Amino acid sequence: MNRSISVIIPTLNESGNIQATISSALVDDTIEVIVADGGSIDNTVDISLSLGVKFILSDTGRANQMNTGASIANGDILLFLHGDTRLPDNFDVMVKEVLQKPGVIAGAFSLQIDAPQRSLRLIESAVNLRSRFLQMPYGDQAIFLRREIFNEIGNFPPLPIMEDFEIMRRLKRKGKIAIVDVPVITSGRRWIKKGVVKTTIMNQIAIIAYLIGISPRLIGEWYHGKKSE
Repeated sequence: MNRSISVIIPTLNESGNIQATISSALVDDTIEVIVADGGSIDNTVDISLSLGVKFILSDTGRANQMNTGASIANGDILLFLHGDTRLPDNFDVMVKEVLQKPGVIAGAFSLQIDAPQRSLRLIESAVNLRSRFLQMPYGDQAIFLRREIFNEIGNFPPLPIMEDFEIMRRLKRKGKIAIVDVPVITSGRRWIKKGVVKTTIMNQIAIIAYLIGISPRLIGEWYHGKKSE
């Protein structure tokens, strides 16, 4: 079956990245690109509209924005792309091939971080190993799945953080999550801003805190250093 793809991009002040992100998704007229903006005050909106994509405003919060974008999507396949991440060439072909494999209900790409630090090569390796062996890719790896599966599991949980972790847990109960060998390229800004070691430790603490039942709101406030919306 020739399935169509909707690429949903949640944005908040991504004027420095959004043009490259959208351009990587607009491979031809059969790909629907939806920008779900959470209230940007920079040029994100103007840049998005100038590229002719579908645009919708949403309550702030990545989970809210992705769910809002999905609600107006026309594609049989939904691909969720962070605003600072670029898809590889022929991503659409790879996505369709992966979802045709027996038992596969969702997938994501390998990860490449767009920064030169050698320590980030170790992070990439660790992420890609985790994704393959634990079937636990995260949101910056461009998660994709069939629309009917997305609806069946109840969309992204409305959490201020860990929404990608939780949706992966739900998907794993239903079938296999495949990882494409070709990587997406994501910005290294969060690693550079906080430092590779600190970011890695904070990520692991957030996961442990979530698994032992600490409120995602409290985790989000701690992780981002501000009150969650």
